[in-house]
Amino acid sequence: MTKAELIEMMAKDADISKAAAGIALNSMIDNIAKSIKKGQKVTLVGFGTFTLTKRKARQGRNPRTGEAIKIKASKSPKFTAGKAFKDAVK
Repeated sequence: MTKAELIEMMAKDADISKAAAGIALNSMIDNIAKSIKKGQKVTLVGFGTFTLTKRKARQGRNPRTGEAIKIKASKSPKFTAGKAFKDAVK
């Protein structure tokens, strides 16, 4: 499913225009990203939880040469599905 298809479904289900549904979806995505960037956890009960994971800097190996390389510390978003969502897709 594409974003456009999701917007179309949202508009139909909520009986609103596609433009309004698109604005609502974009707002939700933007606000989740802003909250995660601040280090906050976003929980949508029944759907899941968005969090920010932090990876420490570490040593790695170049697979072609075997040479040791430094891998920088990084941050990455993580989604954990809620029970109701998991049960719905079984």
